[in-house]
Amino acid sequence: MNASRVRLLTCMVIPLLTACGAEPSGPVEAMPMTYTCCEALDVDKPYQPGQTLTVDWTVESPEEPGGTPPQVELAALLTGPFATVGDLKAATEGTPTVPGLVTFAAAPVRPSGMPDERPVSTIVIGPDAKPGYYNLVTSVVGAGNTVSGASIIRVVPMP
Repeated sequence: MNASRVRLLTCMVIPLLTACGAEPSGPVEAMPMTYTCCEALDVDKPYQPGQTLTVDWTVESPEEPGGTPPQVELAALLTGPFATVGDLKAATEGTPTVPGLVTFAAAPVRPSGMPDERPVSTIVIGPDAKPGYYNLVTSVVGAGNTVSGASIIRVVPMP
């Protein structure tokens, strides 16, 4: 092989081999923790006025620990009463405002991101809450994004 071909081959092969063994430039960030609502036990039961609705947030940790702790706020609101599930769904789809609705709110929760942390939001259902269907809206707010979900909670009259 002549010398010019060897130099050309060297110029092409060495950078490729170097790139294969190179470390990534800059830090590698771990996937952030994710928070979702909620355990079925929280929503699949009737509540009475004066009781406390507990929202146990589900935490999914990244497979690789590390990264920065989450900068999120977990929120929960309970709005109602609606006479039927259909009325509740119609109201959430933009029909005119329903008179007589009340909203009960949980204090915002700001998780620390510790591996075994289990955030909880609590909503005290007012003692004068009327029976019916209530819309539970949960939100995870952080990094300029908001992810929301909803569940239906049934409030029944006191015995």
